[in-house]
Amino acid sequence: MHLSRILAGCAFASAITASLSPASAETFALVNINQQALFFNQINDGATAAAKAAGVDLVIFNANNVPAAQNDAIENYITQKVDGIILVAIDVNGVKPAITAAKAAGIPVIAIDAQIPDGDNVAFVGVDNTKAGEDIGKFYADYVKAEMGGKATVGVVGALNSFIQNQRLDGFKTAVAASGAAVTFLDTVDGQNVQDVALSAAENLMTANPTMGTLYATGEPALIGAVSAVTAQGQTANVKVFGWDLTKQAAQGIEDGWVVAVVQQDPAGEGKAAVDALMTLKKGGTVEPIINVPVTIVTKGNVADFKAMFQ
Repeated sequence: MHLSRILAGCAFASAITASLSPASAETFALVNINQQALFFNQINDGATAAAKAAGVDLVIFNANNVPAAQNDAIENYITQKVDGIILVAIDVNGVKPAITAAKAAGIPVIAIDAQIPDGDNVAFVGVDNTKAGEDIGKFYADYVKAEMGGKATVGVVGALNSFIQNQRLDGFKTAVAASGAAVTFLDTVDGQNVQDVALSAAENLMTANPTMGTLYATGEPALIGAVSAVTAQGQTANVKVFGWDLTKQAAQGIEDGWVVAVVQQDPAGEGKAAVDALMTLKKGGTVEPIINVPVTIVTKGNVADFKAMFQ
């Protein structure tokens, strides 16, 4: 019997007790950030498919963007004696004691998307967010030089509680500063990794900076908010958007020419790779401490390759 369940934080204690069957040969737990973003749901999908193929059960915990809920989930999974934990961390430092406790209990932890600094997780699966931020930053600077006369203003829609999204912004700023383009950074607003919050933040950013020429969004909710704000304010002819994690709206914006470039990860591939790594460990094998999953910068030239994602 294969098991895949999304468990809400408020119902965790009773739900987890009911979900783990003593008859299960092996059970892995995936502790995720939220169910709102397509990115996190695709991680779930990739991990679920890989677990089914491997013949193991998978339980999925939705932290609803609450860092402390992830700590509680890991502690409960330790008590339930799962065979491995996959973690998409919100607070990469705050969750470290729970990871250490899992290691002490003999339960390997694989981190996805967010690296745990000096953590006791066995491996990290994902992208080098700083490097990819630099890549999109260089692309942005080249665009400013080629299409905007070498001069631009840029506002940022981020998620200030997200370690990885701050890395993406740091990398972006580093590349832009090194490019020689005359780019003025305006406000950075906090979308909190929530679409509605990101939309309001992006709208406020645009209102406060009516002559702003470009926007950079550091994650999927931020990009949705930025795209929605530009569309709602009728600024598609005046504001160029760059960001992370393709959505249907962003793909249409790329086709229409005002969303210029989006860093696209492979979240389903990350989920699969994490399950595969746990299976390797359970069989007595070893895994690399960093398992890189490549990214693609999606532009008008290759966006058609990704349209099937949204059908």
